[in-house]
Amino acid sequence: MSNAMTAKVEGNVLILERVFHAPRELVFKAFSEAEHLKRWWGPRGWELTYCDIDFRPGGRWHYCMKCMDKNLGDFYGMESWGKSIYGDIVDGEKIDYTDYFSDPEGNEVPGMPAADATNTFLDYEGKTKLVCKTRYVSPEELQKVLDMGMEQGISQTWDRLEEHLESLQ
Repeated sequence: MSNAMTAKVEGNVLILERVFHAPRELVFKAFSEAEHLKRWWGPRGWELTYCDIDFRPGGRWHYCMKCMDKNLGDFYGMESWGKSIYGDIVDGEKIDYTDYFSDPEGNEVPGMPAADATNTFLDYEGKTKLVCKTRYVSPEELQKVLDMGMEQGISQTWDRLEEHLESLQ
């Protein structure tokens, strides 16, 4: 299996999968610690300029991605704020969270799709298979984020994660 991301839509659920060439514990850590997230989160040309994480059930992650690449035209200088509220966490195996678009103060942005997500980390032939299932209120809400280019954004983000993981091994 290549390390390309696969994506499929089932009604209001988006399922993304990818195999990372790193041990499960390390991939999990990359999703749960600010020092790691700052090095890979976001599409190419974007950087986390703010990253406040309280990684525990009921905790939250509040972050800002900013476009730092002049080659990305109209996106250059743009900020995108997000917030996740953590639900169930199984160390090294699973992270449940609700994902929101937010403002710099952490307030949810009205009219933007929120989603319930589960990241599952599986041992796979000495590597790690990440399965991300994201559930939206309706197929229309899911389509809204797909139309915003989310799939391409996550694909680039996971490419950056693979590069980050390689640099640590």
